[in-house]
Amino acid sequence: MISIGNITVGGTGKTPAAVAIAEEAQKRGMKPIILTRGYKGTAKGPCFVTKGESPLLSFVEAGDEPVLMAEKLNGVPIVKCAGRFEAGTFALRELNIREADMRSYIFILDDGFQHRSLYRDKDIVLIDSGNPFGNGMLLPFGRLREPAKSLLRADIIVIAKTGEKAGPGEDSLKETIRGYNAASKVFLSAHTPVSCELIAGGERPVDWLSRNSVFGFCALGSPESFRKTLLDSGAVLSGFRAYRDHYRFNNEDIRRIQTEAAQSGAGWIVTTEKDIIRARKLDLPDNIAVLKIAFAVEDGFYDNVFNL
Repeated sequence: MISIGNITVGGTGKTPAAVAIAEEAQKRGMKPIILTRGYKGTAKGPCFVTKGESPLLSFVEAGDEPVLMAEKLNGVPIVKCAGRFEAGTFALRELNIREADMRSYIFILDDGFQHRSLYRDKDIVLIDSGNPFGNGMLLPFGRLREPAKSLLRADIIVIAKTGEKAGPGEDSLKETIRGYNAASKVFLSAHTPVSCELIAGGERPVDWLSRNSVFGFCALGSPESFRKTLLDSGAVLSGFRAYRDHYRFNNEDIRRIQTEAAQSGAGWIVTTEKDIIRARKLDLPDNIAVLKIAFAVEDGFYDNVFNL
């Protein structure tokens, strides 16, 4: 079992990382199954978000991140349940996986660092390069789910949302991490924009952003990270609106975004893949584009992950 998690609330990009690890597992001949709690999803008990094809639950039932994973992955079952042991046994039973075949399967525990009741072969922790530990205080006074010294439990630590090479900030963060855990492998990663998908149909390259005035909106744990991604992609950003993480948009929100975008002079409104999951059934204008992101990481990461 491989666990992917963090020690802060939101903003580290676990979902793109989980998708990338599941895809790499498939490339290496494994059969991944993702176990997720499905944050804010209303469905109770163990249930399939997908059996490996299209999503079987809505974002209201499953949560936005499991539905996004289900849409991006092919041939990867995703099970939602607060109890991940129960989710795993449910998957084995319902997928009719025989004990003799279990060696070809691998469980990926989404957001699992604090789910300590389950054994895992590798514990991967993502740390936001721009705001690694918040103000250093635990919830509810800060962003930390648990003290930074808990990094000692991690086998692999990924500094997320950075470049391909470490700069002074990343070098300093690496040293801080080694102060908590000198034995873990530390890798740099980036959440790289790959294209813009238009609501009205079609897709545009990322450099399309630099030729258009855009208004951004999102409801993420780290909205400033999305703003920075737009600017780093060359977007002419005329305005931006941020909502609380996992916010459920309504038609009035969309009308307000449209109005603010028009007043700012923006020709296009840009949001994230996770946000469009919660907004796509609303009355959306045709000038919305979705920035698609891929997880890119330093060489050697996947070899370390799958060296079980």
